[in-house]
Amino acid sequence: MADDAVYLALGANLGERERRVLGALRRLGTAGAATVVRCSGLYECAAVGMGEAPRFINAVAEVRALLPPPDLLSRLKTIEKEMGRQAGHNAPREIDIDIVAWGARVGRWPGLVVPHPLYATRPFVLVPLGEIAPRFTCPVTGAPIGQMIREAGGATGVMRVSERRLVPAAIP
Repeated sequence: MADDAVYLALGANLGERERRVLGALRRLGTAGAATVVRCSGLYECAAVGMGEAPRFINAVAEVRALLPPPDLLSRLKTIEKEMGRQAGHNAPREIDIDIVAWGARVGRWPGLVVPHPLYATRPFVLVPLGEIAPRFTCPVTGAPIGQMIREAGGATGVMRVSERRLVPAAIP
């Protein structure tokens, strides 16, 4: 894992879910926020902590940030809003983009903690992260991604729905 590798988790469970995730990836570059290096396939899973909410499509992208952490977060929130996100925490959403990890950094800024405080408990983040970064290790614990996936319950409930590997050139 390169020190400057930033990992973003993307998800949507309203509307055209796949199109929304891919659209958010496309907007990262056009918004001057980040350059997409690689992206996992698309995975479907149940909404966590949302009761009977529609299922999510999730992906993880490795990006090169063009902004410092607080500014990148602000740009991601702008992208979410432009794409129609209105819902708050633990509600169905048009798009959700979280900063999962930023190289080996461990830090705290207003509204942002790196690495994301819950990512190690979320198979829908860990499984696609492991796909694109099989040598990833947690910057806090040093645990390798395989161990983290096992400790989070494995890939149960996380189903790959895209057989093609998404790459920046393939992002519409």
